Amino acid sequence: MKIKINKIINKSSGEIEGKAVVTTDAISFLGGVDPKTGTVCEEGHELYEESIKNKILIFPRGKGSTVGSYVIYALKKEGNAPLAIINAEAEPIVSVGAIISDIPMFEVDFEGKVKTGDWVKINADEREVEVVE
Repeated sequence: MKIKINKIINKSSGEIEGKAVVTTDAISFLGGVDPKTGTVCEEGHELYEESIKNKILIFPRGKGSTVGSYVIYALKKEGNAPLAIINAEAEPIVSVGAIISDIPMFEVDFEGKVKTGDWVKINADEREVEVVE
């Protein structure tokens, strides 16, 4: 299945592919993700204790403090960042974090089209995300 990329926030060169980690919960990076381990540490979150390291992280939008941008940067510096970020609604906290960390980020209507464990290929030049189940 191919899904259209609505907006490119931070483009990468070439194709990005990897295992998807998907949630319908918003993510707060400040206090919600541990940059030293790359795991979601917000109790009650759908991805609690799930690693986002080297995954295609798919979630509707960010939430919380503007310091979340720097947590994304810390994830990158620690080697625990996702390969790419896909949001349904790209908001400034996550967008800035992706840009300063050089993490590819895209706005895509993904709801019901991709699930955790799916293999995802992102081709920014073609403006599409391919989901290989």
